[in-house]
Amino acid sequence: MSQDELLNCMRCGFCLPSCPTYIESGFKESHSPRGRLAVMKAVVDGVIEPDEDVERSLNLCLGCRACEPVCPSGVNYGHLLEEARDIIQQNKTQSLPVRTVRKAVFSGLFPHQHRMQLLTGMLGLYQRSGLQKIARKSGMLKVLPNTLSTMEKVLPPVPRLREMKKRPTFLAANETAKKRVAFFSGCLMDTMFMKTNDASMKLLQLAGCDIVIPPEQACCGALHGHSGEKGGAKELAKRNILAFEELDADYIITNAGGCGAFLMDYGHLLQDEPEWVGRARRLSDKLKDISSVLVELAFHQKYELTLPYQVISYQDSCHLRNVMNTSSEPRTLLQAIKNTEYREMNNADSCCGSAGIYNIVESEMSMNILDSKMKEVKGTGATTIVTANPGCLLQMKLGIEREGIADHVRAVHIVDLLLEAVKDVKSACLS
Repeated sequence: MSQDELLNCMRCGFCLPSCPTYIESGFKESHSPRGRLAVMKAVVDGVIEPDEDVERSLNLCLGCRACEPVCPSGVNYGHLLEEARDIIQQNKTQSLPVRTVRKAVFSGLFPHQHRMQLLTGMLGLYQRSGLQKIARKSGMLKVLPNTLSTMEKVLPPVPRLREMKKRPTFLAANETAKKRVAFFSGCLMDTMFMKTNDASMKLLQLAGCDIVIPPEQACCGALHGHSGEKGGAKELAKRNILAFEELDADYIITNAGGCGAFLMDYGHLLQDEPEWVGRARRLSDKLKDISSVLVELAFHQKYELTLPYQVISYQDSCHLRNVMNTSSEPRTLLQAIKNTEYREMNNADSCCGSAGIYNIVESEMSMNILDSKMKEVKGTGATTIVTANPGCLLQMKLGIEREGIADHVRAVHIVDLLLEAVKDVKSACLS
């Protein structure tokens, strides 16, 4: 862990108002970025031991990185947090059940897309076979924690296994190509949210992009990196670098803020490996969120975007805004949709409490943050809440269910809404 980076923190407190856990904990210093940095430094200096209280403070952090844009010293808090979590995990004695679960998830599942497909396919079978209806009517789901039982209601319809296995590797633009782009499919995005990936590629085709989708690509590694599994994150990063570096693409496109941000950080992740760090940074230099390339190619001006009247508001993906520096582009696209009214949400740039699996492992804090977020949602009077990240999408759907407003409010990924709004979509898309 970098001593210089830790010393960059001036303890000014500019980060405090931007930190959801600091606010929701009743302004507890140990649950703020400044407090966590102080804890990290105390451990590095040998003043305190890395005990359960230290781990608790770090684990309660969402990793939203909202503290970084407001920090006058430019502290790379997210990097320090991941390094601290990795150090703790590598030096921690864990029980056999915990080791087994972590190994199954981080080594046995996420690095293997065919296993992700199989597991997601089983979920789809549960949804289509009638088991889901039986489970709901019988009350079986009541044995689950409230958050999980509600989340079961908001999961998207999962495609069939054969659909997930039959994925394109190249798609031509609908007209003369303006750009040649590579598409990062992701793991959950190309299984549970496959229809959103399809919508993304249709929009790119309409915007004038030839699209290469390398089948050798892997999970971005964000879950590993955020959970103290740095070695696994590095291996996935290397697989993705190899998959994308020879494609001669103008851009590498992502449609999930969390994935895009972690891909952006590959240079830091591999900074101690000279043979990889330059290659990692070249990949990062080509990354763009889909909203950015659509605006660049004037998609919203080329096509008439129209929907039945509805009030739209946008919830920022923390990593898309704070790491990829993309916030105006989604709003530009949404405000171009005719016959709709866009209303900016108060504190739209504040985390919704999803943060990967945070809403499962830190459910109480996550739901407190979500409840605060839903007050802001209601304040807009919006009937459509738009997000740019799958975790944020599920979290907002969860909030809508918890508030009992699902009959008149929906949450949707921005690319799905844009495709819904496009008139005269060419049938040649995705063919």
